[in-house]
Amino acid sequence: MHTTRKQVAGATTLGLALAGVVTVGTLPAQAADPVDIQILATNDFHGRILEDSFNGSAGAAVLAGAVQELRGENPNTVFAAAGDLIGASTFESFIQQDKPTIDALNAAGLDVSAVGNHELDGGYSDLVDRVLGDFDPETNPYGGAEWEYVAANLKMRATGDDAVPASYISSQGGVEIGFVGAVTEDLPFLVSPSGIEDIEVTDIVDSANAEADALRAEGVDVVVLLVHEGATSSDCASVTDGAFGEIVTGLDGDVDAIVSGHTHLEYDCRVPVAEWAGEAVTERPVVSAGQYGVNLNQLVYTVDPDTGDVLGLETDVLPLLGNYPADPEVQQIVDDAEDVAAELGAEPLGEVAGVHNRAQRWGVDSETGEEVLVENRGGESTLGNLVAEVQQWATETEEAGSAQIAFMNPGGLRADLTGDPESELPRTLTYQQAAVVQPFANTLVNMQLTGEQIKTALEQQWQRDAAGNVPSRPFLRLGVSEGFTYTYDPALAEGDRITGMWLDGEAIDLDASYSVTVNSFLAAGGDNFRVFAEGADARDTGKIDLTAFVDYMAEQATDEPLEVDASQRAVGVSFSKNEALKAGKKTAFDVSSWSMSTAADVTDDELVVELDGEEIGRFAVDSTVGSEPFDEVGAAAVELTLPKKQAGTLTLVGPSTGTEVVVGEVEAQGGKPEWTPGSVYTAGDQVTLDGRLFEAMWWTTETPGASPWGSWQEIAETSDGTAVWTSSRVFTAGDVVEHDGATYEAQWWTRNQEPGGSPWGPWQLAG
Repeated sequence: MHTTRKQVAGATTLGLALAGVVTVGTLPAQAADPVDIQILATNDFHGRILEDSFNGSAGAAVLAGAVQELRGENPNTVFAAAGDLIGASTFESFIQQDKPTIDALNAAGLDVSAVGNHELDGGYSDLVDRVLGDFDPETNPYGGAEWEYVAANLKMRATGDDAVPASYISSQGGVEIGFVGAVTEDLPFLVSPSGIEDIEVTDIVDSANAEADALRAEGVDVVVLLVHEGATSSDCASVTDGAFGEIVTGLDGDVDAIVSGHTHLEYDCRVPVAEWAGEAVTERPVVSAGQYGVNLNQLVYTVDPDTGDVLGLETDVLPLLGNYPADPEVQQIVDDAEDVAAELGAEPLGEVAGVHNRAQRWGVDSETGEEVLVENRGGESTLGNLVAEVQQWATETEEAGSAQIAFMNPGGLRADLTGDPESELPRTLTYQQAAVVQPFANTLVNMQLTGEQIKTALEQQWQRDAAGNVPSRPFLRLGVSEGFTYTYDPALAEGDRITGMWLDGEAIDLDASYSVTVNSFLAAGGDNFRVFAEGADARDTGKIDLTAFVDYMAEQATDEPLEVDASQRAVGVSFSKNEALKAGKKTAFDVSSWSMSTAADVTDDELVVELDGEEIGRFAVDSTVGSEPFDEVGAAAVELTLPKKQAGTLTLVGPSTGTEVVVGEVEAQGGKPEWTPGSVYTAGDQVTLDGRLFEAMWWTTETPGASPWGSWQEIAETSDGTAVWTSSRVFTAGDVVEHDGATYEAQWWTRNQEPGGSPWGPWQLAG
């Protein structure tokens, strides 16, 4: 604390002396030595009970071992947390409703935690009745948390009473430390509304200040805010920005420290507090340990136990992996959890008709130097598209956001979805086989994106980091849910490569808003897809990606095996010339990304070009897999003359894969307005009818093409601009036309006289 509230020991004796009373044998009080109070803090643990060296998670046993070692060095220690200890957990904890995490944190000696949004994934009653309820093997086998959950800004809607305790007090070495809890004010958008319908979320600053004042009035010496809200960047300059910045700058001087979470970032910052000027500590620590038990925040306050004054402060972020021993008791909890998970993981989810693979490319084995097929995160895959489809399906209800489109990052797919490779197809898929595909326990986040923002997300597949540099993986192909397709031109400039987007056959409106679902990693702007962090009305549905997949299998693959969708969502179309598609004109373009890249994937030997559903050409597809980390497998060269008299939609179709993508709209020759019955036209007016272009010879209301001698002449040209003979067009001496593959020159005025019809006619072969 920074304002003395404790009565000074010996004050009663002093008062008696001043009153003229002398007490024989009374000695001056001995001043107590300063006490170092240690606060160890974690946040966003999310049931990461196993060690994972890939992302730096130390696991629950090492986390507990670190706390025990540090507590042994300083017994005046409180182990605290800023929420999201459970929920969005990995398989070993998730499959047992986070009971292993609860047991591990109990054994680690966790004292207090803020409520996080994921503590309420199952609703308020699940938190207070199961998680915080006493363990009972019959009535409550998955509960029994022994620490206190606190949240000053959660109130019962009907009464205004605290939904959970607002604060917690710990006495260490004669010093009283108060912990005030708070959860993000976005909570109503992050969990199912029905689960917290009896709860009101109030203002964090007002609630925390009021509770801190109350604690001070009780004689608490040091007050720490445990808040499940955090900075948007690890840069300390950002901790005073945005919603979190309003908390940091809005708290009064009674709050000595802010231990935060929610944004999964690591920071150890200090922010000046004006009313602390001239005191031993003038800056308030604002800290977060990151995520998943990678670190511990350490705050050590030196406090005068007589006065409660803060005399000094040291803070640090302690990396855990490799630096602390595993606690044997917690390690046994983790080992047991793995055994149970293995048993439960054998549960069949349904059958798969084929394998869903990640994309591949040729690479080099780092040990042997030989060429081998390696994962290609730059390639479209059946697995990426399936997972995106699952996520759209899981959030298509109104309560979850009515998702229309979902995207999946390739790095979130850690194994192929194959089932038992020794079994014949169709194969049974087990819980564990599904779990290893998506091991990160991300939740599904729904948001509103404009068509322009969706385009930006697709452009960001060509990677740039926050500093504008191209990272080691220059391209990441997003998995896309069914119904959304797009074309791109890899030859165009950065930021302009997406050339068309469609949802269920309708072109995406850049100004319209669409409901989009991504996982929580992407929603935070992960993998440099920063636009997802800008989505409007973003809400964490609380649905774990693996849970969504399990539910999908239960509905889609119980009666019939789950089929593999081999269709491409993204197709490269690169035109040799930047010109519109016009009826009767030649067009040429290169196609890429027409094929998936693994041996198990269905591919097309050729693609079909269609105009308004009518086949107008077929072209060979080369599905050779290359070594570049991009998505160009499946190449074709298309060159054809478009039908003369037909406008419409030009599409590419895969006979075997089912791929169907729009190339563009073919304009009628001349791109002129349609003829309208009853309208008056005068000489020189041009109109189209049935895909043909006509020009009025004089004032007319008649139908074009009704007579070769009528008021309309039909205008047609080759792709190079040479006139094509039509029976109704007027030609004069010197005009050159194409007809039936030959070139003719008019000798005099002529109309409705076919070239080559007579050697004595008006036409002479040219050349």
